[in-house]
Amino acid sequence: MDKEKEHINIVWFKRDLRLQDNEAMHNALAADTPVLLLYVFEQSLLHDPHYSERHWNFIKQSLQDLNNQLAVHDTRILIVNSEISHAISTLQQFWKINTVFSHQETGIKITYDRDKHFVRFCKNNMINWVENINNGVFRGLQNRSTWQKDCEHYMQQAPFEFLPKPHAFLSSETITKIEAVFDIPLLKTPKTKNFQPGGTTNGLKYLHSFFEGRYKNYNSHISKPALAKKGCSRLSPYVAWGNLSIRQIFQYAMGIRVTSSYKKQIDAFASRLRWQVHFIQKFEMEELMEFESINAGYHQLKKKISQNYQQAWFNGKTGYPLIDACMRCLQETGYLNFRMRALVVSFFTHNLWQPWQAATKHLSRCFLDFEPGIHYPQLQMQAGETGINMLRIYNPIKNSREHDPEGVFIKKWIPELQHIPTAFVHEPHKMPPMEQQFNNFVPGKTYPLPIVDMNSTRKRASDTLWELKQNPLVKKERFRILKKHTHPNPKKKT
Repeated sequence: MDKEKEHINIVWFKRDLRLQDNEAMHNALAADTPVLLLYVFEQSLLHDPHYSERHWNFIKQSLQDLNNQLAVHDTRILIVNSEISHAISTLQQFWKINTVFSHQETGIKITYDRDKHFVRFCKNNMINWVENINNGVFRGLQNRSTWQKDCEHYMQQAPFEFLPKPHAFLSSETITKIEAVFDIPLLKTPKTKNFQPGGTTNGLKYLHSFFEGRYKNYNSHISKPALAKKGCSRLSPYVAWGNLSIRQIFQYAMGIRVTSSYKKQIDAFASRLRWQVHFIQKFEMEELMEFESINAGYHQLKKKISQNYQQAWFNGKTGYPLIDACMRCLQETGYLNFRMRALVVSFFTHNLWQPWQAATKHLSRCFLDFEPGIHYPQLQMQAGETGINMLRIYNPIKNSREHDPEGVFIKKWIPELQHIPTAFVHEPHKMPPMEQQFNNFVPGKTYPLPIVDMNSTRKRASDTLWELKQNPLVKKERFRILKKHTHPNPKKKT
């Protein structure tokens, strides 16, 4: 008779790559059963067009950081190339798996379908799968009647501490042995200064440096493409991939606020933390937002696809310097401040009159902090297809002069404009012939001419979208969305 297999529990890491304030980890350790830590580089996600190498490198760096922290506990994460169900099935050859602990993931359809499949797999294999709330986003809500109160309560609770007992985890030696039956990925990543490095240790460095002084310029620098690099927290990738929890950051900020003379800046920052949770909650409750506008009235909006327009936008060659500088910066660094993100999406959907769906995967591959619950609601809001938000069609020239007046950001990312006079950096095509000759500048050759007329395309978009906003279905959907996603006013009589 075969010896009975040892019972273990598993913590399945996904977008929660941290030890502190990790409820899945906390619950696994509380069960008093040996714990195996697992990360699966899922092949289906590795080939999904939403992701790019910059994401996987960030994750690898985060996993290395976790393993450095875990070394003192004589353990590390089992990191494999597989699919989650296949990985668990392989581990069942060696252990009886009682429970898999993880966080709920508000992700794209491919991860949603994976989770549904994993539910069936666990049921068939008599494994308990426990999913925990992540960052105050609640599953299964039909409306927001209690969400704000529940979310605030969640944020006020003490973060979960990482306090493992001796021998709580399977040993590093055991993990080394079990790796023999898996395809193990290489965790080495290329050295680059272009992208923020992953890991909780790096996330804490950004958190501390922000509140040691950078936050004082938060309100004045947040919209400036060059200054935002230091004036903003730069914490978004560490939140997106779970190196830090929203709750950790929020409570740290509130602690600084007690003695700070810059309370307005901290309050503005904290409001954006709440804003982030709000939008992810919206995406959690609207599963089709990945593919179509939340407001069904806008499904009738048809736009003619132009591959030429889209490629010019992708490559930063539209002839509008601030747009092009933003797209090139994003491609090289994975970062762009919020106002500029809104600007480039507005230009794509309004001036180029392209469907927001055509921008989703390119931007997600570029954004180091790609977070589906932020990505899709924001694309739709900037495209003017929610019916509940004010229509904003950003003027790229006005924004250029206002937020990059000396052309510092533009000249950094568009080398062909580095040496032209600042007076023409915002609209180089308007440079007089004599100036062109003096500066060795040929419009349309040195740098592209504007691919569309800003004024006429803006008018077309504005007229079309304002007219559509009066459509009966758009109005009906607007009421539905507000009823579902806004906090009811207790003073208002029903």
